[in-house]
Amino acid sequence: MRISGAFVLFGFTVFLTKSFSPKIVGQYDFARTFLLVVGSICLLGFDQSILYFKGILTSKKSLAELKNIYYKMVLMLFLASVTALIIILIIDKKVINNYFSDNEVYPIILKSTIALFFSGLSMLNTEIFRALDKLIVAELFRNIIKYVPLVLGAIVLFYYQKETYLVDVFLIGFVVLAVMSSIFVFFYFKRIKQSSTENISHKEIFLKSYPIAISGMALFLLMSFDILFLKKYHNDETVAFYSVGVKIMTILSIIIVTINITISAKISEYFSGHKTEELAKVLKNSSRTIFSITFPVIVLLSVFSDYILSFFGDGYIAAKQAFLILIIGQGISSAFGSSSVYLNMTGRQHIYQIILIIAVIINFVLNRFLIPIYGMTGAAIAFVSSTFFWNFVSAVIIYRKDKMKVFLN
Repeated sequence: MRISGAFVLFGFTVFLTKSFSPKIVGQYDFARTFLLVVGSICLLGFDQSILYFKGILTSKKSLAELKNIYYKMVLMLFLASVTALIIILIIDKKVINNYFSDNEVYPIILKSTIALFFSGLSMLNTEIFRALDKLIVAELFRNIIKYVPLVLGAIVLFYYQKETYLVDVFLIGFVVLAVMSSIFVFFYFKRIKQSSTENISHKEIFLKSYPIAISGMALFLLMSFDILFLKKYHNDETVAFYSVGVKIMTILSIIIVTINITISAKISEYFSGHKTEELAKVLKNSSRTIFSITFPVIVLLSVFSDYILSFFGDGYIAAKQAFLILIIGQGISSAFGSSSVYLNMTGRQHIYQIILIIAVIINFVLNRFLIPIYGMTGAAIAFVSSTFFWNFVSAVIIYRKDKMKVFLN
Protein backbone atom coordinates (compact mmCIF):
# COMPACT_ATOMS: atom_id res chain seq x y z
CA MET A 1 0.00 0.00 0.00
CA ARG A 2 2.93 2.34 0.67
CA ILE A 3 4.25 1.64 -2.81
CA SER A 4 0.76 2.20 -4.25
CA GLY A 5 0.61 5.52 -2.41
CA ALA A 6 3.97 6.48 -3.91
CA PHE A 7 2.67 5.77 -7.41
CA VAL A 8 -0.49 7.79 -6.71
CA LEU A 9 1.65 10.72 -5.53
CA PHE A 10 3.91 10.43 -8.57
CA GLY A 11 0.99 10.24 -11.00
CA PHE A 12 -0.79 13.17 -9.40
CA THR A 13 2.40 15.25 -9.43
CA VAL A 14 2.79 14.61 -13.15
CA PHE A 15 -0.84 15.61 -13.79
CA LEU A 16 -0.45 18.70 -11.61
CA THR A 17 2.73 19.97 -13.24
CA LYS A 18 1.43 19.37 -16.77
CA SER A 19 -2.04 20.81 -16.20
CA PHE A 20 -1.43 23.74 -13.82
CA SER A 21 0.98 26.66 -14.09
CA PRO A 22 4.17 26.50 -11.97
CA LYS A 23 2.92 29.50 -9.97
CA ILE A 24 -0.22 27.65 -8.83
CA VAL A 25 1.76 24.46 -8.14
CA GLY A 26 4.17 26.54 -6.06
CA GLN A 27 1.29 28.00 -4.04
CA TYR A 28 -0.02 24.49 -3.40
CA ASP A 29 3.42 23.29 -2.24
CA PHE A 30 3.76 26.33 0.01
CA ALA A 31 0.37 25.61 1.65
CA ARG A 32 1.31 21.94 2.05
CA THR A 33 4.61 22.86 3.69
CA PHE A 34 2.93 25.35 6.03
CA LEU A 35 0.47 22.67 7.15
CA LEU A 36 3.30 20.21 7.78
CA VAL A 37 5.23 22.59 10.01
CA VAL A 38 2.45 24.30 11.96
CA GLY A 39 0.33 21.15 11.96
CA SER A 40 3.10 19.15 13.64
CA ILE A 41 3.20 21.78 16.41
CA CYS A 42 -0.57 21.70 16.97
CA LEU A 43 -0.74 17.91 16.87
CA LEU A 44 1.82 17.74 19.73
CA GLY A 45 2.96 14.23 18.82
CA PHE A 46 -0.46 12.70 19.53
CA ASP A 47 -0.34 10.71 16.29
CA GLN A 48 2.59 8.71 17.71
CA SER A 49 1.94 8.77 21.45
CA ILE A 50 -1.48 7.19 20.92
CA LEU A 51 0.37 3.97 20.05
CA TYR A 52 2.35 4.23 23.29
CA PHE A 53 -0.85 4.56 25.33
CA LYS A 54 -2.42 1.68 23.43
CA GLY A 55 0.43 -0.61 24.48
CA ILE A 56 0.15 0.44 28.13
CA LEU A 57 -3.64 0.03 28.21
CA THR A 58 -3.55 -3.34 26.47
CA SER A 59 -1.19 -4.72 29.12
CA LYS A 60 -3.61 -3.48 31.81
CA LYS A 61 -6.64 -4.81 29.92
CA SER A 62 -8.22 -1.35 29.88
CA LEU A 63 -8.39 -0.56 26.17
CA ALA A 64 -11.66 1.34 26.68
CA GLU A 65 -9.62 4.23 28.13
CA LEU A 66 -8.15 4.72 24.66
CA LYS A 67 -11.47 6.30 23.70
CA ASN A 68 -11.19 8.88 26.51
CA ILE A 69 -7.57 9.59 25.60
CA TYR A 70 -8.59 10.16 22.00
CA TYR A 71 -11.29 12.67 22.98
CA LYS A 72 -8.81 14.54 25.19
CA MET A 73 -6.28 14.63 22.36
CA VAL A 74 -8.93 15.98 19.97
CA LEU A 75 -9.79 18.73 22.46
CA MET A 76 -6.14 19.75 22.90
CA LEU A 77 -5.62 19.64 19.12
CA PHE A 78 -8.64 21.92 18.68
CA LEU A 79 -7.39 24.40 21.29
CA ALA A 80 -3.90 24.45 19.75
CA SER A 81 -5.38 25.02 16.27
CA VAL A 82 -7.59 27.85 17.51
CA THR A 83 -4.57 29.43 19.22
CA ALA A 84 -2.63 29.29 15.95
CA LEU A 85 -5.55 30.91 14.13
CA ILE A 86 -5.79 33.71 16.70
CA ILE A 87 -2.05 34.40 16.31
CA ILE A 88 -2.38 34.66 12.52
CA LEU A 89 -5.40 36.96 12.87
CA ILE A 90 -3.50 39.22 15.27
CA ILE A 91 -0.54 39.60 12.92
CA ASP A 92 -1.07 42.37 10.37
CA LYS A 93 -1.41 40.79 6.93
CA LYS A 94 0.91 43.46 5.51
CA VAL A 95 3.72 42.12 7.71
CA ILE A 96 3.33 38.61 6.29
CA ASN A 97 2.89 39.76 2.69
CA ASN A 98 5.86 42.11 2.90
CA TYR A 99 8.07 39.37 4.39
CA PHE A 100 7.40 37.10 1.41
CA SER A 101 7.07 40.03 -1.05
CA ASP A 102 3.78 38.57 -2.25
CA ASN A 103 0.26 39.89 -1.57
CA GLU A 104 -1.21 36.42 -2.14
CA VAL A 105 0.61 34.79 0.79
CA TYR A 106 -1.58 35.95 3.68
CA PRO A 107 -4.83 34.46 2.28
CA ILE A 108 -3.03 31.12 1.76
CA ILE A 109 -1.66 31.13 5.32
CA LEU A 110 -5.03 32.16 6.78
CA LYS A 111 -6.93 29.42 4.93
CA SER A 112 -4.27 26.86 5.85
CA THR A 113 -4.52 27.83 9.51
CA ILE A 114 -8.30 27.35 9.42
CA ALA A 115 -7.68 23.84 8.03
CA LEU A 116 -5.13 22.95 10.74
CA PHE A 117 -7.62 21.18 13.02
CA PHE A 118 -9.03 19.04 10.21
CA SER A 119 -5.57 18.16 8.93
CA GLY A 120 -4.40 17.16 12.42
CA LEU A 121 -7.60 15.20 13.11
CA SER A 122 -7.24 13.16 9.92
CA MET A 123 -3.63 12.29 10.89
CA LEU A 124 -4.65 11.35 14.43
CA ASN A 125 -7.52 9.21 13.17
CA THR A 126 -5.18 7.31 10.87
CA GLU A 127 -3.01 6.34 13.85
CA ILE A 128 -6.10 5.46 15.90
CA PHE A 129 -6.89 2.87 13.24
CA ARG A 130 -3.39 1.47 13.73
CA ALA A 131 -3.82 1.47 17.52
CA LEU A 132 -7.07 -0.47 17.12
CA ASP A 133 -5.27 -3.00 14.88
CA LYS A 134 -7.13 -1.85 11.77
CA LEU A 135 -3.89 -1.82 9.80
CA ILE A 136 -5.42 -2.12 6.33
CA VAL A 137 -7.79 0.79 7.00
CA ALA A 138 -4.89 2.83 8.41
CA GLU A 139 -2.71 2.25 5.35
CA LEU A 140 -5.61 2.93 2.98
CA PHE A 141 -6.21 6.32 4.58
CA ARG A 142 -2.50 7.12 4.85
CA ASN A 143 -1.45 6.20 1.33
CA ILE A 144 -4.49 6.28 -0.96
CA ILE A 145 -7.73 7.76 0.41
CA LYS A 146 -5.99 10.97 1.56
CA TYR A 147 -5.25 11.80 -2.10
CA VAL A 148 -8.78 11.14 -3.41
CA PRO A 149 -10.42 14.53 -2.57
CA LEU A 150 -7.42 16.44 -3.92
CA VAL A 151 -7.09 14.39 -7.11
CA LEU A 152 -10.82 14.57 -7.91
CA GLY A 153 -10.96 18.26 -7.04
CA ALA A 154 -7.93 19.05 -9.22
CA ILE A 155 -9.49 17.20 -12.17
CA VAL A 156 -12.73 19.17 -11.78
CA LEU A 157 -10.81 22.45 -11.56
CA PHE A 158 -8.85 21.61 -14.69
CA TYR A 159 -12.02 20.65 -16.57
CA TYR A 160 -13.80 23.90 -15.66
CA GLN A 161 -10.61 25.98 -15.98
CA LYS A 162 -10.69 27.14 -12.35
CA GLU A 163 -7.07 26.25 -11.56
CA THR A 164 -6.63 29.19 -9.17
CA TYR A 165 -8.74 27.35 -6.56
CA LEU A 166 -6.26 24.48 -6.20
CA VAL A 167 -5.15 25.50 -2.70
CA ASP A 168 -8.80 25.77 -1.59
CA VAL A 169 -9.57 22.28 -2.89
CA PHE A 170 -6.44 20.94 -1.19
CA LEU A 171 -7.51 22.37 2.18
CA ILE A 172 -11.18 21.39 1.83
CA GLY A 173 -9.96 17.86 1.21
CA PHE A 174 -8.81 17.67 4.84
CA VAL A 175 -12.31 18.54 6.03
CA VAL A 176 -13.64 15.62 3.98
CA LEU A 177 -10.92 13.29 5.29
CA ALA A 178 -11.48 14.37 8.90
CA VAL A 179 -15.23 13.75 8.73
CA MET A 180 -14.87 10.45 6.89
CA SER A 181 -12.15 9.05 9.17
CA SER A 182 -14.01 10.24 12.31
CA ILE A 183 -17.06 8.20 11.28
CA PHE A 184 -14.84 5.11 11.12
CA VAL A 185 -13.28 5.92 14.50
CA PHE A 186 -16.65 6.26 16.24
CA PHE A 187 -17.80 3.00 14.65
CA TYR A 188 -14.74 1.12 15.92
CA PHE A 189 -14.99 2.67 19.40
CA LYS A 190 -18.59 1.50 19.70
CA ARG A 191 -17.38 -2.07 19.35
CA ILE A 192 -15.20 -1.76 22.46
CA LYS A 193 -17.51 -3.03 25.19
CA GLN A 194 -15.17 -3.26 28.19
CA SER A 195 -15.21 -0.53 30.83
CA SER A 196 -12.22 1.64 31.63
CA THR A 197 -10.23 1.02 34.81
CA GLU A 198 -7.71 3.78 34.09
CA ASN A 199 -7.95 7.57 34.10
CA ILE A 200 -5.15 9.22 32.17
CA SER A 201 -5.18 12.99 32.55
CA HIS A 202 -4.65 15.74 29.99
CA LYS A 203 -1.34 16.54 31.71
CA GLU A 204 -0.02 12.99 31.41
CA ILE A 205 -1.04 12.84 27.76
CA PHE A 206 0.80 16.10 27.08
CA LEU A 207 3.93 15.08 28.99
CA LYS A 208 4.19 11.77 27.14
CA SER A 209 3.46 13.36 23.76
CA TYR A 210 5.47 16.57 23.51
CA PRO A 211 8.96 14.92 23.44
CA ILE A 212 7.77 12.94 20.41
CA ALA A 213 6.42 16.14 18.90
CA ILE A 214 9.86 17.76 19.14
CA SER A 215 11.48 15.05 17.00
CA GLY A 216 8.60 15.06 14.53
CA MET A 217 8.61 18.85 14.27
CA ALA A 218 12.38 18.85 13.75
CA LEU A 219 12.06 16.44 10.83
CA PHE A 220 9.27 18.52 9.28
CA LEU A 221 11.35 21.68 9.66
CA LEU A 222 14.26 19.98 7.90
CA MET A 223 11.87 19.37 4.98
CA SER A 224 10.30 22.83 5.09
CA PHE A 225 12.85 25.62 5.56
CA ASP A 226 13.99 25.26 1.95
CA ILE A 227 10.45 25.76 0.60
CA LEU A 228 9.79 28.73 2.89
CA PHE A 229 13.03 30.49 2.00
CA LEU A 230 12.63 29.78 -1.72
CA LYS A 231 9.20 31.38 -1.48
CA LYS A 232 10.64 34.42 0.32
CA TYR A 233 13.70 35.05 -1.85
CA HIS A 234 12.46 33.76 -5.22
CA ASN A 235 8.91 32.91 -6.39
CA ASP A 236 6.16 30.29 -6.64
CA GLU A 237 7.61 28.88 -9.85
CA THR A 238 10.93 28.14 -8.14
CA VAL A 239 9.08 26.43 -5.30
CA ALA A 240 7.24 24.25 -7.82
CA PHE A 241 10.40 23.25 -9.70
CA TYR A 242 12.31 22.39 -6.52
CA SER A 243 9.38 20.52 -4.94
CA VAL A 244 9.30 17.99 -7.77
CA GLY A 245 12.83 16.87 -6.84
CA VAL A 246 11.87 16.69 -3.18
CA LYS A 247 8.83 14.52 -3.96
CA ILE A 248 10.88 12.07 -6.01
CA MET A 249 13.40 11.90 -3.17
CA THR A 250 10.52 11.29 -0.73
CA ILE A 251 9.33 8.36 -2.82
CA LEU A 252 12.85 6.92 -2.54
CA SER A 253 12.75 7.31 1.24
CA ILE A 254 9.78 4.91 1.36
CA ILE A 255 12.30 2.09 0.91
CA ILE A 256 14.21 3.17 4.01
CA VAL A 257 11.05 3.75 6.06
CA THR A 258 9.55 0.38 5.13
CA ILE A 259 12.67 -1.57 6.09
CA ASN A 260 13.08 0.41 9.32
CA ILE A 261 9.48 -0.30 10.34
CA THR A 262 10.07 -3.99 9.69
CA ILE A 263 13.14 -4.25 11.94
CA SER A 264 12.25 -1.75 14.68
CA ALA A 265 10.63 -4.35 16.96
CA LYS A 266 13.60 -6.69 16.52
CA ILE A 267 16.06 -3.94 17.47
CA SER A 268 14.13 -3.29 20.69
CA GLU A 269 13.84 -7.02 21.44
CA TYR A 270 17.50 -7.89 20.86
CA PHE A 271 18.79 -4.79 22.65
CA SER A 272 16.63 -5.44 25.73
CA GLY A 273 17.64 -9.10 25.72
CA HIS A 274 21.35 -8.24 25.34
CA LYS A 275 21.51 -10.36 22.18
CA THR A 276 24.47 -8.51 20.70
CA GLU A 277 25.24 -10.84 17.81
CA GLU A 278 21.63 -10.98 16.60
CA LEU A 279 21.34 -7.19 16.88
CA ALA A 280 24.53 -6.64 14.89
CA LYS A 281 23.29 -9.02 12.21
CA VAL A 282 19.94 -7.22 11.87
CA LEU A 283 21.66 -3.85 11.53
CA LYS A 284 24.15 -5.19 9.00
CA ASN A 285 21.47 -6.81 6.88
CA SER A 286 19.21 -3.74 6.99
CA SER A 287 21.97 -1.33 5.92
CA ARG A 288 22.97 -3.61 3.04
CA THR A 289 19.37 -4.11 1.95
CA ILE A 290 18.60 -0.39 2.02
CA PHE A 291 21.72 0.50 0.05
CA SER A 292 21.42 -2.35 -2.47
CA ILE A 293 17.85 -1.29 -3.33
CA THR A 294 18.35 2.47 -3.37
CA PHE A 295 21.72 2.59 -5.17
CA PRO A 296 20.53 1.28 -8.59
CA VAL A 297 17.46 3.53 -8.43
CA ILE A 298 19.62 6.56 -7.66
CA VAL A 299 21.97 5.74 -10.57
CA LEU A 300 19.03 5.48 -12.97
CA LEU A 301 17.49 8.73 -11.70
CA SER A 302 20.82 10.53 -12.06
CA VAL A 303 21.55 9.24 -15.58
CA PHE A 304 18.06 10.03 -16.86
CA SER A 305 17.52 13.21 -14.81
CA ASP A 306 16.83 15.38 -17.89
CA TYR A 307 14.15 13.03 -19.17
CA ILE A 308 12.55 12.55 -15.75
CA LEU A 309 12.31 16.27 -15.01
CA SER A 310 11.08 17.15 -18.51
CA PHE A 311 8.34 14.54 -17.97
CA PHE A 312 6.80 17.01 -15.51
CA GLY A 313 7.12 19.92 -17.95
CA ASP A 314 9.89 21.66 -19.89
CA GLY A 315 10.42 24.32 -17.22
CA TYR A 316 11.19 21.73 -14.54
CA ILE A 317 14.59 20.96 -16.08
CA ALA A 318 15.72 24.14 -14.28
CA ALA A 319 15.81 22.03 -11.10
CA LYS A 320 18.30 19.50 -12.52
CA GLN A 321 21.31 20.52 -10.42
CA ALA A 322 19.27 20.64 -7.22
CA PHE A 323 17.61 17.33 -8.16
CA LEU A 324 20.96 15.58 -8.60
CA ILE A 325 22.23 16.89 -5.27
CA LEU A 326 19.07 15.71 -3.48
CA ILE A 327 19.12 12.25 -5.08
CA ILE A 328 22.83 11.64 -4.52
CA GLY A 329 22.49 12.96 -0.97
CA GLN A 330 19.67 10.48 -0.38
CA GLY A 331 21.99 7.71 -1.58
CA ILE A 332 24.71 8.77 0.86
CA SER A 333 22.19 8.91 3.72
CA SER A 334 20.93 5.42 2.86
CA ALA A 335 24.40 4.07 3.69
CA PHE A 336 23.74 4.88 7.35
CA GLY A 337 20.96 2.31 7.54
CA SER A 338 18.71 2.42 10.59
CA SER A 339 20.48 4.92 12.86
CA SER A 340 17.38 6.91 13.84
CA VAL A 341 15.31 3.79 14.53
CA TYR A 342 18.13 2.34 16.63
CA LEU A 343 18.26 5.40 18.89
CA ASN A 344 14.47 5.47 19.32
CA MET A 345 14.21 1.72 19.99
CA THR A 346 17.04 1.62 22.55
CA GLY A 347 15.87 4.40 24.88
CA ARG A 348 18.07 7.15 23.39
CA GLN A 349 15.19 9.35 22.18
CA HIS A 350 16.59 12.39 23.99
CA ILE A 351 19.92 12.00 22.20
CA TYR A 352 18.12 11.75 18.87
CA GLN A 353 16.15 14.92 19.70
CA ILE A 354 19.31 16.89 20.45
CA ILE A 355 20.92 15.72 17.20
CA LEU A 356 17.84 16.70 15.20
CA ILE A 357 17.58 20.13 16.85
CA ILE A 358 21.22 20.85 15.95
CA ALA A 359 20.54 19.61 12.40
CA VAL A 360 17.55 21.97 12.16
CA ILE A 361 19.73 24.91 13.22
CA ILE A 362 22.35 23.97 10.61
CA ASN A 363 19.62 23.62 8.00
CA PHE A 364 18.12 27.00 8.85
CA VAL A 365 21.46 28.83 8.73
CA LEU A 366 22.54 27.21 5.46
CA ASN A 367 19.18 27.89 3.81
CA ARG A 368 19.19 31.50 5.01
CA PHE A 369 22.59 32.23 3.44
CA LEU A 370 22.66 29.90 0.42
CA ILE A 371 19.16 30.29 -1.04
CA PRO A 372 19.35 34.08 -1.68
CA ILE A 373 22.52 33.47 -3.72
CA TYR A 374 22.20 29.98 -5.21
CA GLY A 375 18.44 29.39 -5.18
CA MET A 376 17.36 25.76 -5.60
CA THR A 377 20.96 24.52 -5.58
CA GLY A 378 21.56 26.22 -2.24
CA ALA A 379 18.39 24.67 -0.84
CA ALA A 380 19.50 21.20 -1.93
CA ILE A 381 22.97 21.69 -0.43
CA ALA A 382 21.44 22.82 2.87
CA PHE A 383 19.08 19.83 3.04
CA VAL A 384 21.72 17.24 2.15
CA SER A 385 24.28 18.75 4.54
CA SER A 386 21.94 18.75 7.54
CA THR A 387 20.63 15.26 6.72
CA PHE A 388 24.17 13.90 6.42
CA PHE A 389 25.03 15.56 9.74
CA TRP A 390 22.32 13.86 11.80
CA ASN A 391 22.88 10.48 10.12
CA PHE A 392 26.64 10.63 10.60
CA VAL A 393 26.52 11.86 14.21
CA SER A 394 23.88 9.24 15.08
CA ALA A 395 26.04 6.47 13.61
CA VAL A 396 29.13 7.67 15.50
CA ILE A 397 27.27 7.87 18.83
CA ILE A 398 25.79 4.39 18.34
CA TYR A 399 29.22 2.95 17.62
CA ARG A 400 30.88 4.70 20.57
CA LYS A 401 28.17 3.67 23.02
CA ASP A 402 27.33 0.14 21.85
CA LYS A 403 30.05 -0.75 19.32
CA MET A 404 27.31 -1.32 16.77
CA LYS A 405 27.80 -0.44 13.09
CA VAL A 406 24.59 0.90 11.56
CA PHE A 407 26.34 2.22 8.48
CA LEU A 408 27.09 0.12 5.41
CA ASN A 409 29.80 -2.42 6.11
